Amino acid sequence: MKKIYLLATLFAVTVCTTQAQSRRDKEQTYTLDKPYETVLVQPVKGKKVKNVILMIGDGMSLMHQYSAWTANGGKLNIENCPIVGLSKTYCANKLITDSGAAGTAMATGQKTNYHSVGVDTNGNPLPSLTDIAKDKGLSTGVVVTCRLNDATPAAFCANSPDRDDAEKIAADYLDCNVDFIFGGGSKHFTQRKDKRNLIEEFKVKGYNTPQSWDELKDIKQTPIFAVVDTLDLPVPSMRGEVLGDASMKAIELLSKNKKGFFLMVEGSQLDDYGHFNDLDLLMQEVHDFDRTVGRILQWAEKDGETLVIVTADHETGGLTLVGGDKNTNTIVGKFSTGGHSGVMVPVYSYGPGSQDFGGIYENTSIFDKIKKLLKL
Repeated sequence: MKKIYLLATLFAVTVCTTQAQSRRDKEQTYTLDKPYETVLVQPVKGKKVKNVILMIGDGMSLMHQYSAWTANGGKLNIENCPIVGLSKTYCANKLITDSGAAGTAMATGQKTNYHSVGVDTNGNPLPSLTDIAKDKGLSTGVVVTCRLNDATPAAFCANSPDRDDAEKIAADYLDCNVDFIFGGGSKHFTQRKDKRNLIEEFKVKGYNTPQSWDELKDIKQTPIFAVVDTLDLPVPSMRGEVLGDASMKAIELLSKNKKGFFLMVEGSQLDDYGHFNDLDLLMQEVHDFDRTVGRILQWAEKDGETLVIVTADHETGGLTLVGGDKNTNTIVGKFSTGGHSGVMVPVYSYGPGSQDFGGIYENTSIFDKIKKLLKL
């Protein structure tokens, strides 16, 4: 059975890679059939930063955002962010980074080697923002649409020189002490070579372990370890608004802590469809992420003490917008690569402390600024 699964996975990856190559450097047209309404939030007057929500669009560039803006009729929720900066994404040993090294830079404040997660260049474990915040009494959360052993969530919850060491990374989650964890990848927690059932071990540690959104939505307390799919979650048209729903559920529970919270939310699969050079699915993911941004900004406006940061770890696909019309919700785009590119990525911010995120800086500075503002 395992051999059949591996062969099926390899076949799927090969097909996607072949299809991406056939689409590369060719114009693709996308029209958003049902544009969505965006929110309008007012600036927050207070200066106290009690909570920080870091939102990462994996592989998301300014071009992804502008393309999504055009397709949605010239509007995005992210436009509510008054401050925009630029982050340099290179890693310790390569100009063009991967999600592991880039995620680690934001999670720990240190550049590391390509393909590493949560460790320094010598492979030594590094404390992440979730560790530091938890040690100071704040609540913590991680919400993603990918498998939890994937690079970005692993950078906040695990430590490994090799992001592909799925079983080791999955086991690390037992010691990360994050209060609210949501994502996919149950295969790596239950169908393991060492025969361990990590979900059962989470139960022993006192975690609620819902395995679907329906099981999660009515739970009233943390800690929660919700792994809701075998691998990555389905595409937006199939999974619905679960990224936004899970993010708001995390905020509902984490905000009960009077000391505050730190939450990382990732729009994980923008990266996949950048790799596959699939403009249609990429725009679906960007819009899903932006709708989640809108819901979080509305909550942050009412709260008044929450800093929201929206950024990316790197760019994927080399997307260029070459045509379109925002009046017909249509874009024409071309991809230049099936991999990552080395462009700087935007950093949008809203709420108290947002003024610290303007300018041009290293991706490690995102960690430094958050740590300073939360007084960690």
